[in-house]
Amino acid sequence: MFCYQSKPNLQFKQIPKLFQWLLAGVTFIVLWIALVLGYREQDGTSTSTPTVVLFLPLYVIITFGLFSVAVIGYRVATFNDCVEAAKELQTEIEEAKADLKSKGFKFD
Repeated sequence: MFCYQSKPNLQFKQIPKLFQWLLAGVTFIVLWIALVLGYREQDGTSTSTPTVVLFLPLYVIITFGLFSVAVIGYRVATFNDCVEAAKELQTEIEEAKADLKSKGFKFD
């Protein structure tokens, strides 16, 4: 019995997930390079803005890592137990053990 249920992805339904991530990554890199090289003027910003922009990829990686750990923790905490599937699996294991014992296999 299969217990995992997920909601269908309604956004970008036809685009594989890899291409969605690549598109987002390339867009971020292009915008970041434009800011770092000065193609986009930063009038009216503070003097610390160039430093923030310079380290923006590092901030994004750290934020992504923290978000990933949070998602994994949430998924582990809310993992669905499939009681029926576990009972069915135990029954199949016992049947397999009985079959192997009848064929001369010894369990320790």
